[in-house]
Amino acid sequence: MTSSAERGDGRLAMLNDFLAYTLAGTRPAANETQGTCAGGVRWSWLDDGVLLMEPARLTADTRSVLASAGVHGDETAPIELLSYLVRDIARDEAALTCRLLVILGNVDAMRDACRYRDDDLNRLFSGRHLQLPHSHEAPRAAALEQAATQFFATAPRQPGARWHIDMHTAIRASAFERFALLPHTGRLFSRAMFEWLGQAHISAVLLHTTKGNTYSHFTAQTCEAAACTLELGKVRPFGQNDLMRFVGADRALRHLLAGTNGSAQAELPRAFTVIDQITKRSEAFELLVAPDVANFTPFGKGIVLARDGDYRYVVQHDEERLVFPNATVKPGLRAGLMVIETTQDTLSKLV
Repeated sequence: MTSSAERGDGRLAMLNDFLAYTLAGTRPAANETQGTCAGGVRWSWLDDGVLLMEPARLTADTRSVLASAGVHGDETAPIELLSYLVRDIARDEAALTCRLLVILGNVDAMRDACRYRDDDLNRLFSGRHLQLPHSHEAPRAAALEQAATQFFATAPRQPGARWHIDMHTAIRASAFERFALLPHTGRLFSRAMFEWLGQAHISAVLLHTTKGNTYSHFTAQTCEAAACTLELGKVRPFGQNDLMRFVGADRALRHLLAGTNGSAQAELPRAFTVIDQITKRSEAFELLVAPDVANFTPFGKGIVLARDGDYRYVVQHDEERLVFPNATVKPGLRAGLMVIETTQDTLSKLV
């Protein structure tokens, strides 16, 4: 029997190159939105850049994993990785034992080779898009919230049953080339997540201490998923990425989807906890660091890092590290995060 992925009906092109299919704006005909591919994996095209894949056999304990990339349209390497992952699962060259929702986030920005059109999509979740109804990104934020909510609605609630891996690349260099951010939910952090991050060759984890408006914050808080944001390298145009630099995250994700352990003895990443935020209050804002300062650059006590009218940010601890410095954001938004290392305390409290 010929599988739907093997017929010349346009579905082969979708699964073989989900990225190209999505960038072209192709939408399947009403009778071509789902099918079965090699190995019995069932798939359903749900929306532009949104694809559901499920193994032939589902049980009450089947894990559900949301894998997203391209929430910022110019962060191309993880988008390419997800497209190759879809192809390999469709060809039965990568195992799938869980439900998988693949999401390419800001598709319009991907097509325009820009980060976003009007507003940073990764600041519009948890309902913040309702405050910016005229933003080009607002409808996409609402659609991605709905996609995640519907996907996790039927997933079991026991620990480890719901995952969200949101993959990004950083604008600038970093003292840790690959690092992760874990959202604040009020719950203790998961040892399983830290072990998986170690397998993904993640060197450092940034722990948020307040709720946010990122996609991983939304899925962690609203969908009760074990969620993380991965920063895996530098922003590059499509086709210019050295994907070997991302092999750790790619392999770890494939092991997660296959239900295998991968490198069980991987070293756990270092942990850094957010202690403050530098906020751009007006257009008079000045960030008093070099324009190319790397993420996680340390600064000593007493150093003034930013000023904006009467506002000053002065380092209060013996050492604080600056992450995501960006003086060009709109007033009212974050221009940098300040973190301190808390590795020993964090690892002792994992559950």
